[in-house]
Amino acid sequence: MSTVPGTAFHYEIEEETDENHFKVTVVKCHGRLTGENKDEIRNVVHPLILQGGRIALDFGDVQFLDSGGLGAIVGLKVSAISRGLCVLMLRNLTPRVKELLRITNLLQLFSS
Repeated sequence: MSTVPGTAFHYEIEEETDENHFKVTVVKCHGRLTGENKDEIRNVVHPLILQGGRIALDFGDVQFLDSGGLGAIVGLKVSAISRGLCVLMLRNLTPRVKELLRITNLLQLFSS
């Protein structure tokens, strides 16, 4: 687990196998993902994207997401799409985060 000094965001990285027997790297996110700490998620996930494969950002314990945090995950999704060798998905969205993605018309981007 890593904690960013002065912020309330941290994460854990786990490996698992999905129902189709594909390896998935799961980044379990905790706390608040904001513009103040957006580089933390970028620094963790971008190298995983470069490796390719399947990555799931688990947002089950994300209490707050602002425009800076949202921009970071959108940028990561765009990087994954442009690489073509990586699938980046969100899972366990809290109602608050899901609503934010819905009203910004980004829910569809992360459903693929």
